Amino acid sequence: MIPLATLWRIARRDLAARIRGLRLLALCLFLGVATLAAIGSLTRGITAELEARGQTILGGDVEFELPQREAAPAELAAFRRAGDTSATVRMRAMANTPGGDALLAELKAVDAAYPLYGTMRLVSGARRGPPPPGGVWIGADLASRLALKTGSRMTFGEKTFRVDGVIADEPDRLGEGFTLGPVAIIGMGDLPATRLIQPGSLYQSKYRVRLPAGTDPAAVGKRLTAAFPDAGWDVSDRSNGAPGTRRFIERMGQFLSLVGLAALVIAGIGVGNGVASYLAGKRPGLATLKILGADSAAVMRIYGLQILTVAAVAIAAGLVVGALAPTLITMVAGDALPVKPGLAVYPLPLAVSAAYGLLIAIAFALPPLAAARRVPAAGLFRATVDGLARPEPRTLLAVGAALAAIVALAVGTAREPLFALGFVGAAAGLLLLLVGLGWAVRRVASRLPRPRRPLLRLALANLHRPGAATGALVVALGLGLTLFVALAAIQTSITAEIARTVPQRAPSFFVLDIPRDGAARFRAMVAGADPSAEVNLIPALRGRIAEYAGQRVDELAELPEGAWVLRGDRGLTYSPALPKGSTLAGGQWWPADYHGPPLVSVEQQVAASLGLALGDTLTVNILGVEVQAKVASFRTVEWDNFGLNYVLVFSPGAFDAAPHNMVATVAVGPQAETALARAIPRAFPSASLIAVRDVVSQVTDLLTQMARAIAAAASIAILAGIAVLIGAIAASRERRVYDSVILKLLGATRGQILGAQGVEYGLLALVLAVMALGLGLAAAWYVVTQIFDFAFAPDPLIVGLTLAGGAGLSFLIGMAGSWPLLSARPARALRSL
Repeated sequence: MIPLATLWRIARRDLAARIRGLRLLALCLFLGVATLAAIGSLTRGITAELEARGQTILGGDVEFELPQREAAPAELAAFRRAGDTSATVRMRAMANTPGGDALLAELKAVDAAYPLYGTMRLVSGARRGPPPPGGVWIGADLASRLALKTGSRMTFGEKTFRVDGVIADEPDRLGEGFTLGPVAIIGMGDLPATRLIQPGSLYQSKYRVRLPAGTDPAAVGKRLTAAFPDAGWDVSDRSNGAPGTRRFIERMGQFLSLVGLAALVIAGIGVGNGVASYLAGKRPGLATLKILGADSAAVMRIYGLQILTVAAVAIAAGLVVGALAPTLITMVAGDALPVKPGLAVYPLPLAVSAAYGLLIAIAFALPPLAAARRVPAAGLFRATVDGLARPEPRTLLAVGAALAAIVALAVGTAREPLFALGFVGAAAGLLLLLVGLGWAVRRVASRLPRPRRPLLRLALANLHRPGAATGALVVALGLGLTLFVALAAIQTSITAEIARTVPQRAPSFFVLDIPRDGAARFRAMVAGADPSAEVNLIPALRGRIAEYAGQRVDELAELPEGAWVLRGDRGLTYSPALPKGSTLAGGQWWPADYHGPPLVSVEQQVAASLGLALGDTLTVNILGVEVQAKVASFRTVEWDNFGLNYVLVFSPGAFDAAPHNMVATVAVGPQAETALARAIPRAFPSASLIAVRDVVSQVTDLLTQMARAIAAAASIAILAGIAVLIGAIAASRERRVYDSVILKLLGATRGQILGAQGVEYGLLALVLAVMALGLGLAAAWYVVTQIFDFAFAPDPLIVGLTLAGGAGLSFLIGMAGSWPLLSARPARALRSL
């Protein structure tokens, strides 16, 4: 047996003499590993920053959030016994200027202990505690949009404030969650003078506690919740200060990682083609080694060492790029990220990416390597005509084991294993479909009648002749064209949803916290501004689900899949009639004059996630009081109509004892919009007016960023598909040189040879364009309707032009690869074959 050191010496010298043959292997692995490492490192960097800054983001070690009420004296005393306590109150309120301009703001009142962690920074410097009495700190956006500066006057509710500074950094901003307006901060002592808090007003009180060192915040939260079981608060601790942001980042990171994995699998096909092309060029060396006495195992080890060496270098380079990616992305698009990841190396995503790269290299490089190992020396010299042997069963078993390890790694490291398994299954199904299509193209081409025209007959023969690269070309072209179509359909569907559908159905304003006794006056004001106005005015409360179908929520070890409605407070309403935008899906709606025990109608998907049946009970906690109702019906809700839609709608009389206000949607003409934007805040100081165009703008920005992230990850898959196409052309180059030389000897011109190649690639592109149109639209439909929950409305012109451009690009790449064949000299080519 030849020593490993000797085999490595032979492999290293041979590799140094001609490494260029493995460039495709290196490129494909580098692209795939770099993409996965970059996505994984960025996701881990953001989540690590959220963990490291957990106390600052949350504002304490543990937080108790109460909806629409402040803590009772006994509750506040319990907080203070646990540790230093800071109280804040947050609500939406209209910021008014003396000139009559108004803008919705997120008003936060803070006490003397604020902030417990971190530093409040104004443009003028750091501050602690609240603003001075009568003073307000405002966000830069609020200052810009209302033309305010330090010393300016502005009003919230019935209190006029002096701008004391512009906020540069609010330490707990990320922990506050989604906002509809810029922030403004006042002192807790000034809040009563605004008269914004009335019975039924929508606001949140938060109590942050700084615990003594070594105290478990989760244990404190559980202990105080057990001591006050009817408090109805939400408890958070420093380990997850921004749960919504964390869930979004992790889910988006998982989706992009799976897209990157698909790109790496596509690149794996290029790895196989690259290895096959490299070994085809090494036929004389393989034969020489075998003639000199090297057995098949030694030959396989020599070239296996070469392939593993190049793969290791490519994987290492991809890991370096992936490790640096968070820093580079932060420099380019740091403002688009929820937090800026720190400069650090995250071993886990790098290790996972390296494992993927190594497994892909093994799975796709092993078949051509094993096939070359089994061919005898004489057969290697005839390989141009005979082709390489098929892999033996043990090779197929090893490849299967590597692919199974890839699937296990993808599912095992995923946040949602079932979703990951479904994605991997769909990707595998697409590859198998393309492989089957490649076989079908060869089969059909072999059975078609031979055309009379020589070029067409030659092009058709090229599709099914022995050693033809039709299968690899079908996979490469099919993947590339499918991705082109899918991306075009996704982008145009999102654009259509935002640009056309939403504005046509959206109202002009949402108005919050309208006093119940002012409802008639509000309707009259709107009708006076625009007699044709559409007003939908309904009651609004907030509460949390405490029990459903006999199951207490606080006793659940883990929330059911899809039961997002159990997290925190939810909007509630009651109505005598079926709300607009809802359709009854089961059960019966109560009569308009119903006066019996409380009933509730539940949104159908939420009911399914909770396992609710008609007649079950559902209990909500409102201001510490629990109200139990019987499930009377299920509804489907048209969520994207920008109307007032609620998961839970109760029967009239269910909340008569609970203080609450009204909310409204108002649809008026452009002139009335301007007039009402000024009049409503003055007539109803406690009301908050939300311009729908601002909401649409925020949603548009978010969806655009998500679509760009998907496009960026998918573009790597497209590059991998192009690399596969180049590899397929390179893998068949030796045989095509042989065919070209024979045709030249028989009298064919360069134009005829090139024409035959053009017809071949043209036929493939035409067949695959039809296939890619169907597959790409199906994939886009899933992303648009299932992930974004939008209507599927791709632009046919843009999709068609994208498909034509992709097919044209693929055709040009194929023809560019065929051009060097025309310069092959018969004598030299025949001597080398």
